[in-house]
Amino acid sequence: MPTYAYACKQCGHRFDAVQSFADPTLTECPECGGPLRKEYGSIGVTFNGSGFYRTDSRAGAKTSASDAAGGASSATETSSKSEAKASPASSGA
Repeated sequence: MPTYAYACKQCGHRFDAVQSFADPTLTECPECGGPLRKEYGSIGVTFNGSGFYRTDSRAGAKTSASDAAGGASSATETSSKSEAKASPASSGA
């Protein structure tokens, strides 16, 4: 469950509350009974593990040494395949 930071508008009391997403926002200060406001700050996000980058889920992207050596040949194969697909479509008209 997430932790939310609150601050009282009257007395300035600050505290954290662990609440579910479905729980309503707190509105009354536990110290003085004044109105509360929810504080928003910068959130530290860390992406760990596989699947963050687009190439992580591809089978051939696991070894970077083979990508560096075979990068030019794979680009040539891709362009020749696209040319082969384009020529039958243009001759059919």
